[in-house]
Amino acid sequence: MKISARNQFAGVVTSVKEGAVNGVVSIETSCGKTIKADITMEAIRELGLAEGVAAVAIVKASNVMFAASAEKLAISARNQFPGKIVKVEKGAVNGRVTLETACGLRVSGSITNEAIDDLGLVEGADALAFVKSTDVMVGIEE
Repeated sequence: MKISARNQFAGVVTSVKEGAVNGVVSIETSCGKTIKADITMEAIRELGLAEGVAAVAIVKASNVMFAASAEKLAISARNQFPGKIVKVEKGAVNGRVTLETACGLRVSGSITNEAIDDLGLVEGADALAFVKSTDVMVGIEE
């Protein structure tokens, strides 16, 4: 699967919590990090998502948010990635920040240069990347 989204986390489905319209799919990556995706039950059925199925959690860089702390926050975003900033690239207005977790998972986000500066996001700094479960797409290899 080739797509433009910067963040693609391969893993295995560990649970599917079904709802009337949507369900929450938990995908465990090879390093043990679980990523939750809130997607429609129709998509869950069409993709054949169930425990043990190989899947990829996909997140666009524009859906990644950052905090200047490596501690988990008491917020509604289900997917939180504490780590260190390994790369900062600034453009004219926006930049791309890449964080690496302790297990080697890399998360890239596109945020404003102003936010990069205000949060002190520089290479080597501790930070937290987070993503709402509704911003996670799920893909499978056919």
